Amino acid sequence: MKVLVINCGSSSLKYQLMNPETKEVFAKGLCERIGIEGSRMEYEIPAKDFEIEIKQAMPTHKEALELVINAITDKEHGVIASVEEVEAIGHRVVHGGETFAKSVLLTEEVMKAIEENNELAPLHNPANLMGVRTCMSLMPGKPNVAVFDTAFHQTMPAKAFMYALPYEDYTELKVRKYGFHGTSHLFVSETMREIMGNPAHSKIIVCHLGNGASVSAVLDGKSVDTSMGLTPLQGLMMGTRCGDIDPAAVLFIKNKRGLSDKEMDNRLNKQSGILGIYGKSSDCRDMENGVAEGDQRAILAEQMFIYKIKSYIGAYAAAMGGVDAICFAGGIGENAAGVREAVIDGLDFLGAKLDKEVNSVRKKGNVKLSTEDSKVLIYKIPTNEELVIARDTYLSLIHISEPTRP
Repeated sequence: MKVLVINCGSSSLKYQLMNPETKEVFAKGLCERIGIEGSRMEYEIPAKDFEIEIKQAMPTHKEALELVINAITDKEHGVIASVEEVEAIGHRVVHGGETFAKSVLLTEEVMKAIEENNELAPLHNPANLMGVRTCMSLMPGKPNVAVFDTAFHQTMPAKAFMYALPYEDYTELKVRKYGFHGTSHLFVSETMREIMGNPAHSKIIVCHLGNGASVSAVLDGKSVDTSMGLTPLQGLMMGTRCGDIDPAAVLFIKNKRGLSDKEMDNRLNKQSGILGIYGKSSDCRDMENGVAEGDQRAILAEQMFIYKIKSYIGAYAAAMGGVDAICFAGGIGENAAGVREAVIDGLDFLGAKLDKEVNSVRKKGNVKLSTEDSKVLIYKIPTNEELVIARDTYLSLIHISEPTRP
């Protein structure tokens, strides 16, 4: 089976053509700067170690997707004879609100329901739906499936997802914690459970650490809490996002600096986090270089970043009554050995012991990082959100055709 996985941003389109049953990736790549001067597409065939970059104008997502179709069906470098070989298309959709607790086959009714949640993710959902409509136009008759970032966290109990605001803010405005990176937290926690032998009961903490970062508490395979909230701004300190702060600080800064709502939003989402404290970059690698050079603001940024992750691990261990495994994923979680070591340092009270020698060596795939006498398993597990989307697309075609409405 061949599933085309699409992840549409406002000016980008990531894609993978893969078999969800064998996990084989036939082709993958990225179209970026859509609608902007300097549009380009990356195209890669992993099995042949083949890569090419195509620079071509892409005024809209339609031209970008046409370029993708042309590439995968190209006589010389294509991987399929025609789009008829594509059996389904799976789409990443950021926000499903409370409407969708699992992946769904896309119909006009479903797309209207997704649009009702657009105000919860104004930068993402419209772009995701644009990708859906473009695929429907260029590949008519092919089933399209929506896989939601928020769906995995819909198992959170009310005590975890509710905010202590007037109750009507929840009933009338849908203000609550939703959580994000759900496909990653699902994949990593499922992989960890498989490594553990699929026990009936498990307490897993997943640390998805990238430029955007979140932690989740997964009890018996279900998300019971996560660090991101109504939006991806809540929780950990991130590359450019502030994470948890006193809400009154927002009003204080806004009023003192005379900022508009948009300017304040930009300050919190794009000028804060590692960038705000370090001042030179939002990239963790640059921050680590700054630490090595003795830059005091880099050192402070690193300390704050680590402290927040440890705080969430401690909180979630308490919430679940212990922890069996701690997993690291995402660009930082998978590659920054120093960050992993600093996060685990001091967690002896939980029984977590890191094998520093194994942790310091970069290895591909799932890697056990805990010592043999550690009471808590510590693993580095590369996430695979595209596989989750492809797999859910395949399963959706078999099992479901209507949206789930809790």
